[in-house]
Formats: sequence, structure tokens, C-alpha cells
Amino acid sequence: MANVIVKNLPNSITSCNLFCGCIASYMAFQSKYEYALLFIVLGAAFDFFDGMTARLLHVSSPIGKELDSLADDITFGLAPAAIAFSLFKEVHYPAWLESISHLLPYTAFLIAVFSALRLAKFNLDERQSTSFIGMPTPANALFWGSLVVGEHAWLVSENFNALYLLVLVLVMSLLLVAELPMFSLKFKDLSWGHNKISYIFLIVSIPLLVIFQLSGFAAVILWYILLSILTRKKS
Repeated sequence: MANVIVKNLPNSITSCNLFCGCIASYMAFQSKYEYALLFIVLGAAFDFFDGMTARLLHVSSPIGKELDSLADDITFGLAPAAIAFSLFKEVHYPAWLESISHLLPYTAFLIAVFSALRLAKFNLDERQSTSFIGMPTPANALFWGSLVVGEHAWLVSENFNALYLLVLVLVMSLLLVAELPMFSLKFKDLSWGHNKISYIFLIVSIPLLVIFQLSGFAAVILWYILLSILTRKKS
């Protein structure tokens, strides 16, 4: 009995991630963005611990890998898509866009589609064992959640409109599957030489979080993307 519990513990934690993703998606469709972000963060925590638990207990299974991808696409694909969908209902529409205002919200689901593609590529791409190719789905979900919660008043003002939101959806969706190497925050040791990029990322991220507070998480994700691009150019 104990062996069965141990064997299924990682999958149980993954299921908690999926459960959080379902709640986050519902909250997002209800425009309760704070709760949506909360459950995305909780899902990310479960996503971190399911893999760690599997490694510590030396248990893995094909169903675990498939379940993990499914859970991630709900929590980090559908939930941010639902956030963008609801935001499309609130943003300002210029007069020339009003005729298609009822159609534009559905473009938000491109986030879920490209998240699924990103996860499928990750499962098959042997290059992504120690780093990432394309933006990780949890980073994308945290970007959308923190941006909408932290900057909601600006996003629904006349300074921002549906066209900008559409461009943002397209750019963030394409970044998920882009052939862009992105560094991992896993530290090999504590030395500067082996972890220079990670240290630079953390040093800049702390002031961003202090200055921008909740929306600072979105700023950190943008900094992560920029630093990945800059370090790629140098290599």
C-alpha cells in the first residue's frame, strides 16, 4: 500500500496543478484577475514540486509526463488565454476596430494553442534538458497574470487599446515556440563564473519587483526575455 502511495505521489501533485489551473481559468473568465493570478502561482508551485518529488522518490512513468503537459497547458496556457480574453472585453476599441470587437477576444486563445505546441516541443527536444528553447509556459502565464492585476487601470484606459493587446498576444504566443535559447536559473554552484547570467538576472530583478510591485513580475519576465536575447547575440 505504501509503495502505491509513493509511486502516485508525483501524479497527485501534478493533479493539484491541474486543479489550480481549472480554478484560475474560471476566475479569469469572471474577470477576477487577482484570484486567477493566485491560482496560477499555486499551480506553478505544484508544477515545481511534482518533478522534484519524482526525482527524490525515483519514480517516473509515461502517464506522469503526459499528465504534466496537460496540467501545464491548462494552468499556463488556458488560464492566461482566459485572462487576455476577459481583458479584450474591457479594453478601449478605436472606432475603426469596433466592427470586429466581437471577434478579437477569441484571438486570446492563441496563447493556449501555442502553449500546447511549446509543451509538445519540450517533451521531444533533447536540447532543452538544461536550458530552454522558447519562453517557458509558466513565465508567460505569470506575465499575463501580473500585468493585468498590476496595471489593470492603465490597460482599460484610452492610452491602451485592443490593437496593442492583439499585438501583445501574438508576440507572446510566438515567443513560446521561437527558436530562441533562454537560460535556466538552475545554479551549478555558487561561483560567479559558472552562473554570471543568472546572477545578473537576479540583481536586476529585485529592484524591478520593488519599484513596480505586483506588475514587477511582468517586468521581470520581459527582462528575462531581453537578457536571453542579449546573451544569445554575444554567443
